[in-house]
Amino acid sequence: MNFDYKRLVKFEHNIGVKDKKVRMYAGLALLFVSLFLGSVLMLLVGGVLVATSYFGWCPAYSGFGHNTLCGADAQATSVPESSEEADNSH
Repeated sequence: MNFDYKRLVKFEHNIGVKDKKVRMYAGLALLFVSLFLGSVLMLLVGGVLVATSYFGWCPAYSGFGHNTLCGADAQATSVPESSEEADNSH
């Protein structure tokens, strides 16, 4: 599995609805627990999970070319990776 830095900077939506909900709830739970335990690591991880859920974009997913969008959402955000594919799509 290769990590593609070019995909990383495209900022295309790559998180589906279920993934967003899981990230949001897990992130909020980590933020809440970190307030009582005083754990900076839990605070950072919770903040990252909430942020990726809010924006709908995960940099790790982009780098590895992973996508959790389903149906029409996935087709609307998919962009051909090369100009040859764009020419063949007509």
